Amino acid sequence: MTTDTFDGLRTHDWMRRFAESVYATEAELTALDQQAGDGDFGTNLAAGVSAAGPLLDRMGGPVGPAEPLGAMATAFLDEIGGTSGPLFGLLFQALSRAAAGSGPTLTTAALAEGATQGLAAIRRVGDASPGDKTLVDALTPAVAALRAAEGASPATALAAAADGAWQGVRDTASLTARMGRASYLGERASGIPDPGAVGVALFFASANGAVRALAPAPEPG
Repeated sequence: MTTDTFDGLRTHDWMRRFAESVYATEAELTALDQQAGDGDFGTNLAAGVSAAGPLLDRMGGPVGPAEPLGAMATAFLDEIGGTSGPLFGLLFQALSRAAAGSGPTLTTAALAEGATQGLAAIRRVGDASPGDKTLVDALTPAVAALRAAEGASPATALAAAADGAWQGVRDTASLTARMGRASYLGERASGIPDPGAVGVALFFASANGAVRALAPAPEPG
């Protein structure tokens, strides 16, 4: 097994690093959402990873990559209200299902398929499209990067997905929101990146290292 292999243990560690990233940036996420949303995104995301913690802790013995992703899906779908919780839960659920079919390690193909299915589910349920200034604007380029990374290792593919997602985050700052509370703010939300998009970027970036701060730029730790 190479260091680029995502088996159950490394996928479990990825979920832990995502939680670390959320906790480290919760205040920044909340500040963003106070400017362009309901102000509760950071709290909800932190509640989701907190709810997943005990599920991850209870995993004993060897597990495959589907189980840690499934724990995240269960926590976000069953425990977290609002808009963001279920949407992130759909992404984790799709990734878990794809991982279940990839064997003992998480393949780049499974990541691409899971992210693609997650994006489709989120767009179907949330009725959002690219350009609406939502998490879809980060997830869409992340999916494209994963699909373009065929033949690359999962670690390399996830790094590319993170780069695509962060570019999507930056792009949302110049968009006018057409969904959610931010759509009522009009130009007052101009220049502010979408918090949900930031959450997606945090997730993919955490595959290769926890993110400690959003400003002035994401800093891997």
